[in-house]
Amino acid sequence: MPEGDEELQQLYQEVLLDYYNSGAHKGKLEMADFRSHGINPVCGDEIELAMSSESDGRIARIRYEGHGCVISQASSAMMAEALEGRPRARARELVQIFKETMLSQAPIENLPEELEALRALAGVRRFPLRVKCATLAWNTLLQGLAAQSAATPAQET
Repeated sequence: MPEGDEELQQLYQEVLLDYYNSGAHKGKLEMADFRSHGINPVCGDEIELAMSSESDGRIARIRYEGHGCVISQASSAMMAEALEGRPRARARELVQIFKETMLSQAPIENLPEELEALRALAGVRRFPLRVKCATLAWNTLLQGLAAQSAATPAQET
């Protein structure tokens, strides 16, 4: 292991635990544009995601409920933090960038500034089954956005 790598991994673990324990973005969202359910059958992580939008189409709030490992729960909170306030089109782009980075060996440092906190998930890429934990909320959001678009075709902003 290169010098400093162990310290970096420890820092990343602390960041993930902070997000996991914070409860940020966790809870119900009464007035939601959509709700989407996601499950990782390999490990049993499960999430119920809700999103509301501003009148200009920007994501106002994302909330999640469910259970799962530190990785899936922290990634859910990180996703909500990164995407709230963004136009839906940009949110979709960021979701794809994150997923491609997690599934490839692309340098994690290349993540856009909006996704900087997600560098803490870099070590997860060495464990393909854990990548599914990290991407669960992101896939669930895409499913919800797709279902919403199919139900009410509208202009993207």
